[in-house]
Amino acid sequence: MLSRPRGARRLRRQGWPRRQGLLRGQGWRRRALALAAMAIAACSAAALAPAGLARADIVRSTETWVLNALNVEPAWTTTQGKGVLVAVIDSGVNPDVSDLVGNVRTGPNLSGVNTSPSDPNWGVHGTWMASLIAGHGHDGGSGIVGTAPESNVLSIRVITDGDDPHDAQYEREPAATGQRELAQAIVYAVKHHAGVISMSLGYSQQSRPVRAALQDAYKHNVVVVASAGNSEGLARSNASGNAPYSFPANYPGVLGVAAVNSAGQVARFSSENLSVQVAAPGYRVPAQGRDGQYWYVSGTSPACALTAGVVALIKAAHPQLTDSQIISAVTSSTTPSTRPPGGYNAQVGFGEVNAADALTAAGKLAAAAPGPAGMALSSHFGGGLAAIPPAPVPQRGLAVLVLFCVLGAAGLAVVAFATSKLLTQRDAATSVQGPSWPGPP
Repeated sequence: MLSRPRGARRLRRQGWPRRQGLLRGQGWRRRALALAAMAIAACSAAALAPAGLARADIVRSTETWVLNALNVEPAWTTTQGKGVLVAVIDSGVNPDVSDLVGNVRTGPNLSGVNTSPSDPNWGVHGTWMASLIAGHGHDGGSGIVGTAPESNVLSIRVITDGDDPHDAQYEREPAATGQRELAQAIVYAVKHHAGVISMSLGYSQQSRPVRAALQDAYKHNVVVVASAGNSEGLARSNASGNAPYSFPANYPGVLGVAAVNSAGQVARFSSENLSVQVAAPGYRVPAQGRDGQYWYVSGTSPACALTAGVVALIKAAHPQLTDSQIISAVTSSTTPSTRPPGGYNAQVGFGEVNAADALTAAGKLAAAAPGPAGMALSSHFGGGLAAIPPAPVPQRGLAVLVLFCVLGAAGLAVVAFATSKLLTQRDAATSVQGPSWPGPP
C-alpha cells in the first residue's frame, strides 16, 4: 500500500514509491516510476514485463515462494474460495486484465473524484491487490494465482493512485471526508453480501463513522482484514518505541496484517505495534497490474490482500463460522517455526499465516458442539443469580398490600376517635369547675 508524506489528510494505500521492471525476454531491466508515498505506509512495486513478452511460466514460478510461505496449495484441495465475495476497498480494479476476467464486480466510486476507469493511472494499486486475492491465471498455467482463485471481487473505489490526474484534488479534501467515504464503502460491502473485506489502506486517526460501519460488518459476520501500516523509521523516533497505530487495522474485530520477506524476516517498513495479529509475504510479491503487466509489489498492502484470500477459503468451507471464530482460526494456526518467543510480538503478531492449518483449525471450530447463547452468569459477577441470597422478608402480593392498608386506616380511625373523646372530657371538666383564682386579699 502506498503512502503520503507525513501530514497527509486523506486515506492512502500503504506502499513504497518505487517499482522496478523485471524480465524482458531472457534479461533484466530497471525502470523507475514515482508513485507518491503516504503518511503511515509505503509500497514498492516492480514490473515483471509486458505479459506477452514473458515466458509462460516465469510469473508463476516467481510467485511460488509466496504460495509456499502461506501453505496455500494443500488448502486448495478442500476449497478455492468459490461462492465468497471479497470487497476490495481500494483505488479500483480493472476487471478486464487476463488473470481476473470473470471474477470482478464493479461497485461505486466513493473517492470524491471522477477519473475515468480508462485512464492508465486509475486502479493501479487496487488491481494489484485483487490479483493477489482472486487471480486465476490464464492460458492454463500463466499469470498470477491468488490465494482464493475461485472467489469473486467487489471493487469499491475510495482512494486514488499517486499518478491519478485528480490525485491533487483528492488530497486537498479534509480527512473527515475520506473517513465518511470509507465508512460508506464498508456499509456498501456489507449490504451487497461481501463475506470478506480487504482494506490495503490506512490512516493515523480514528473515526466514529468508520467504527460504526465496522460494527455493522461484525454484526453480519463479515471478516475485515487490513494492513497494519508501513511506518519505516517512525518507530525509532517514537518515544514508546512502537510505530504509530494504523486504522482501520487497530479497530476491534479487524485482522491486522504485517509484512515479511521471502526469508520470513520482518520487512523493514512493516509497522510494529499491537494492531499486528499475523504476518504474510509483503516484499517483492508478484502481482498483475491494471495494464496487464506483472509487477513486484511491497508493503503491508500485499500481505493484507493475500491474507484476505485465506480468510475467503475459510468462509467458503465453513460459512457458519462467526467473524471472531475465523480470526481465531487464522491466529491460532500460524506456521510453528514463525511464531515468536512467548507466542506473540508486535512485529509478526502470532506468526505467519498458514492457509492449510487455518482451514483445519476452522473445521474443528465448526465441528464443535455449539455453546449456550451467551456466557453463563455463574462464571462471572460473583456467581450470578444463583449466588444471590433470598430477600429477608418475602415479597408481598397485591392482596396483602390492600389488607395492610385497610388495617392501617382502621388503626388511624381508632386513634382519632380516642383523641376526640379525651378532648371532649377535658373541656367538660373545665366548664363545671371554672377557673381557679386566688381570693381577695
